[in-house]
Amino acid sequence: MVRVKSVKVDGEGIHVFNSAIYIFESSAGITLELDLIVSEVAVKKYKKEETLIIEIELEDGRIINSIMHVKILSGGLPQLNLFCELDAIDEYEDFHRVNENDSWFPNIEEGITIEEIRKVEMPDEDISLKLKLPIDQVEWLKAQKKASLNELFKEFICDFRKKQDLK
Repeated sequence: MVRVKSVKVDGEGIHVFNSAIYIFESSAGITLELDLIVSEVAVKKYKKEETLIIEIELEDGRIINSIMHVKILSGGLPQLNLFCELDAIDEYEDFHRVNENDSWFPNIEEGITIEEIRKVEMPDEDISLKLKLPIDQVEWLKAQKKASLNELFKEFICDFRKKQDLK
């Protein structure tokens, strides 16, 4: 079975938690498919792209360079599905083949959790809060810089969660 060693997207290496590379055969044609478990940050970065320049290094030393289409697979762990059409499949004879009528597809989520992924790369999200506070606290909050408030709330939430865990 062919295994992926590393993946570069537009020349930049990305952290891959698990992957599967295979040939997909359908009535529409034959494609090279690369399924990747990546971070939520990577999915967010590439979800609006239609195609990417991909460099795949296989464990046996082979390198595949291709322009591949991008699909974001929803549900479960953050995943990218990259694929490109193939005309000749001679150099891919040792790749696993999946037919559109098969019930088997590679399960790359097994043994990985979202918590493990977030230990490597934690996404940041914007949030808006509506609070009712005394005017002097509101004035103080408005006078602070966004970066300072972000740090303040991160520390507050961490401390609060620790206290909750002790109860």
